[in-house]
Amino acid sequence: MQFKFHMPTKAYFGTGCISQNSSELALLGKQALIVTGGHSARESGALTDICNELTALNIGYAVFDKVENNPSTDTVKAGGAEAKRIGADFIVGIGGGSPLDASKAVAVLAVNEIEPVELFTNKFTTKPLPIVAIPTTAGTGSEVTPYCILTRNDLQTKVSFGNADTFPSIAFLDPRYTESQPFGVTVNTAVDAFSHCLEGYLGKRRTPASDILALEGISLFGRCLGDLKAAKITYEHRENLLYMSMLGGVVISHTGTTIVHGAGYNLTYFKGIPHGKANGFLMTEYMRFNYDYARDRIDNVMKLLKMGNLDEFGEAMTDLLGEAPCLDEAEIAQYAAITMTQRSTATNIRPVAVTDIAEILRRI
Repeated sequence: MQFKFHMPTKAYFGTGCISQNSSELALLGKQALIVTGGHSARESGALTDICNELTALNIGYAVFDKVENNPSTDTVKAGGAEAKRIGADFIVGIGGGSPLDASKAVAVLAVNEIEPVELFTNKFTTKPLPIVAIPTTAGTGSEVTPYCILTRNDLQTKVSFGNADTFPSIAFLDPRYTESQPFGVTVNTAVDAFSHCLEGYLGKRRTPASDILALEGISLFGRCLGDLKAAKITYEHRENLLYMSMLGGVVISHTGTTIVHGAGYNLTYFKGIPHGKANGFLMTEYMRFNYDYARDRIDNVMKLLKMGNLDEFGEAMTDLLGEAPCLDEAEIAQYAAITMTQRSTATNIRPVAVTDIAEILRRI
């Protein structure tokens, strides 16, 4: 039993957690840049809440609301320039995974004279600005991870960077902010959070400590799955899903992800399928592929989900997400080759070849 466990983010969870703990913001400086997209921060009430607290604390702020889904390197470059322009002392990221991830890149670019492509070296002369992360979806867990995932059009995929300095300093997790999300987004992001727990539990970099958190997250998904399939969601469900998302983020901070993410990026980049849904399309065949290498663990996952076998799990994912897209052989070959460039292939518990990825894509 040799492992490390590092979680430097101070997380506050619960209704009204920003106003109850706003004194934390005063410790970060006198000028903030809020990084977000065009809708969820405002619709959820999170933007209003944080702006009210910043104003009460006499902290100046500007809003950079240009972050798109699957943010590009050009977007974070513009955000970094805006942070420099206003002299930001810290960054506040509000939204789903895209704004939270983008806030990490902006925090680096605000104080380092580098081009966005250099972010992926994970070597920064100056420590990034502190980050406050406020999720409005229960999915990515980005509020407690160091990872920033950006779209690389030159590589036709998504690529991540992150080190110990890109963990958010503070995370405010208020389930109320997820209530404004459309039901489809709630489902897709829940599946994403579940995939973090699942891949962390089955991956090569798992530890005894990460297993505890992963199993709790898997169990929470099992408790919510039936009602999600029936399109029933209560505030308690939202609390449980946001908690699962946070747990999943802590898990992958230590374990990384596996081929579900690596292959799923292709469905998002080329087909426009939301990230969590793309992961969900791949999960059943992912577990079939790894079954002989992780039989006891996969059987335990089925037990926690109250599923009899992988066939039943696959039916549940289809009920929840619909049918996966049909891919032709040229697409399968292209996506499999791109997947093999991802670092996530190295963390898969079973050795992976390009023909394996192609067969998984073919089977979905």
